[in-house]
Amino acid sequence: MFDIDRLNPQQRAAVEHTDGPLLLLAGAGSGKTRVITCRIAHLLQRGVAAGQILAMTFTNKAAREMRERVEEMVGRDAVKGMVISTFHSLCVQILKAHIDRLGFKRNFSIYASSDQQQLVRRLLKDEHADATSKDADQVLWQISDAKNRLIGPHDFRATGLNPVSHWTAKVYPRYQKELKAFNAVDFDDLLMLTVRLLEDHSDLLDYYQQKFRYQMVDEYQDTNPVQYRLLKLLAAAHGNLCVVGDDDQSIYGFRGADVNIILNFEHDYAQTRIIKLEQNYRSTGNILEAANAVIKHNTNRKEKALWTADGSGAAIDYLLCEDDEDEARQVMERIHAVRYDKDLAYRDFAILYRTNSQSRAFEEQLRYENIPFVLIGGQQFFDRKEVKDVIAYLKVLTNPFDEVNLLRILNYPRRGIGTTSADRLIRTSATLERPLWQILKQPELVEDLGQKTCDAVQNFVRMMEHYRGRFENAQQMPTTLADLLKELKFDDEIYRQEGDLGRARRRLENIEEVTNALASYLERDDNPSLNGFLDKVSLLDEVAPGDDKKEKKLNEDAVVLMSLHSSKGLEFPVVFLAGMEEGYLPHTKSIHETFDIDEERRLCYVGITRAQRNLTLLGASRRRKFGKLEQRDPSRFLVEIPDRVINRLGRDALTPSTEEEQESKASHFFAGINSLFADDEDKSPCS
Repeated sequence: MFDIDRLNPQQRAAVEHTDGPLLLLAGAGSGKTRVITCRIAHLLQRGVAAGQILAMTFTNKAAREMRERVEEMVGRDAVKGMVISTFHSLCVQILKAHIDRLGFKRNFSIYASSDQQQLVRRLLKDEHADATSKDADQVLWQISDAKNRLIGPHDFRATGLNPVSHWTAKVYPRYQKELKAFNAVDFDDLLMLTVRLLEDHSDLLDYYQQKFRYQMVDEYQDTNPVQYRLLKLLAAAHGNLCVVGDDDQSIYGFRGADVNIILNFEHDYAQTRIIKLEQNYRSTGNILEAANAVIKHNTNRKEKALWTADGSGAAIDYLLCEDDEDEARQVMERIHAVRYDKDLAYRDFAILYRTNSQSRAFEEQLRYENIPFVLIGGQQFFDRKEVKDVIAYLKVLTNPFDEVNLLRILNYPRRGIGTTSADRLIRTSATLERPLWQILKQPELVEDLGQKTCDAVQNFVRMMEHYRGRFENAQQMPTTLADLLKELKFDDEIYRQEGDLGRARRRLENIEEVTNALASYLERDDNPSLNGFLDKVSLLDEVAPGDDKKEKKLNEDAVVLMSLHSSKGLEFPVVFLAGMEEGYLPHTKSIHETFDIDEERRLCYVGITRAQRNLTLLGASRRRKFGKLEQRDPSRFLVEIPDRVINRLGRDALTPSTEEEQESKASHFFAGINSLFADDEDKSPCS
């Protein structure tokens, strides 16, 4: 059992407050995870049944770690029946049990982004739009944004002269209709449909309200309106809702997160108790003073100030470099010097930046210096083409009405069903208003379909039905998949496609890893099924040993390069925060498009508070844009840091002493800037 006396007074108060709404404002590095897990253990100690506790967070990794820490405190048996999961995982559980009330079958598919894009591109073409991948992505973003705000397909309205919003208004209703016809949902539907299910069926709402009498939510500042609505429904009966978050670290507005949800919590729930965790166990006093000084300039926030009992530590350095190449060289020199002086590992160093395009100069310099590094944000295992091809077969085996994936595998690997034949099959399906799978089972209904193609279609159907039966034996799923891949002759197809033998072998290794992932899932799940495995994949569960996951990279002894958005939740002894310039931080888009400087300041705050012992801020006086050097202005956030905690180094380092001087400098910058990053390769605020 945990020792409550080891908690500080604020942490202890949060743990002991069990009934009624609680807003726990947990600053960076204040030990919030420890508080959440201790609070769960305390509830169990008070006699609350494990099955009545619901704890939710935003990543599968965080949910697993939370469960593991609770199990260490109270034992594995004590937490049986407790739900510790992400929002999406919880909603999958609810929908798997009740989605038939919404007209779906319980073996529904969850569409990945690539499946969504294929469907939207087809619908856009039907609307005679010149659809590109970029157009489809923009439409999908608007559909996702609408669902996150609980706006249904028939309530969506186009805005102004924006052609994308007009396409979305036409495509969104058809998109939802097609998904339902395919017995499929997308990622956003998981939440939206669960809310609809609970709102429309009072018996289900009452069941889940009574089931989850105590609810806890981590990272509450990242919630969006649909998640807010779900929590509001579940907590309405008992009001035992504890939310943990930090409005100063709300940096995911581009994903639909609304900082006002945490700011208004006490107005939504009467008699809310507010507890602030301000003692920091991560960073030095100087780093915290700098972070506090920056973030206090945001007016729409909960007042709090981080502090530490561990002393001031070294001053922060600000280096004004000549250009991006000089910036990278300066970082390399410091890595060499600090590493040998402090006997640090390479993994103790992190280089953070606002946009992914900034990594190029650092990558080149690290290679030149023979310094190992890892770049966070590479392609994920389940996003690779050959892996998606295998997963498509498994999805059709569980749901043959999933036409997007059915069309993906119909002639891959090649089996003699060409584009013309596939088009005839699709047209017949549309004309007869029957699912494509039913047409495949009766190819004689299709006009002008040659006998050879008919035979190929029938062989395909027989093969799929054979393996559907075999996959019902859950314990034999890895062997069944291996036999399916052998029969499909994926190796022949990939060797035919690839001229590079090494690349072909790597792709085949990725396919083999799918079988390994299925075997790993089988070992860990008490009630395994093929559909259950696909749910895990769709929810981005880490079931693939070969996946390039962030935490695996972070375990390597290598310097870490990552965006500020990716760095949230992490900490490093030595941090370099690059690109402290107007146009980078704050980003041009926030200045000229979204006008949300507050979120940019929160990003800066997150970057500063990643540092444990040593922080260096860097900027360049000029950078290249399309090969031409352009002058740069230092970030407005630099002047907000007090001189007593920062050494301003480099040529003409920024040292304005008044806000008026900074405002004048900013005004001059705004007058001269002209879409500095209009064609930046970073197309979204999420680097």
